Amino acid sequence: MAGIELVDLTKHYRQGRTVVRALDGVSLQIGAGEFVSVVGRSGSGKTTLLDLVGLLLRPTSGKVLLDGVDTTRLKDGRRADLRGQRIGFIFQEYNLLPTLNVVENVLLPLRYTKSNVKDGRARALELLEAMDLEDRLKHRPDELSGGQQQRVAIARALINRPALVLGDEPTGAVDTKTSEELVQLMLRLNREEHVTFVIVTHDLELAARADRMIRLKDGRVLADEPVERAA
Repeated sequence: MAGIELVDLTKHYRQGRTVVRALDGVSLQIGAGEFVSVVGRSGSGKTTLLDLVGLLLRPTSGKVLLDGVDTTRLKDGRRADLRGQRIGFIFQEYNLLPTLNVVENVLLPLRYTKSNVKDGRARALELLEAMDLEDRLKHRPDELSGGQQQRVAIARALINRPALVLGDEPTGAVDTKTSEELVQLMLRLNREEHVTFVIVTHDLELAARADRMIRLKDGRVLADEPVERAA
């Protein structure tokens, strides 16, 4: 399981003569095994926060600690290794490769690790069966519904048994029924596999299913409150 600590985290961009403060002094802790939602208007810093936690960006200042390790002090190669071994990503756009079938898409992250391919395939089949996709293994993305594609993306995010899964609007491109199914799936994975989830969303119903809801405004934490998570 992964614990996260952000210490006075900032990320500033320069646009011409203007400095944009995407994050402006964010400090918070997320315990191992928590399911946390991050909400706020567009431009509040949600995606920037996710990219920093996911080691896709380096902060302007401050620290991102993962299991007590100050990742801001690591070289790019070590950050990439840590990202590949410990973190899974789910995006709104699915980001499946159209020329690969379902199993091949799920196995894709193993190309960047030293994982055993045979064991990885067994893990992929196990995940896809858990997601009711065992009859779609040889299908390509354009032969799947939006909900099925997102299930494939979730399986891909979990193939390396990550301690932390980051989701950027993971239910944003599906209908209400499918969204509920995906939420139930993520909650089950959180409970059964003890994976830490941090989900950025505009959907307040989804946000209210988390253990905690973190609200951002203008790059700062406006509120950080526990919520009573529905079953």
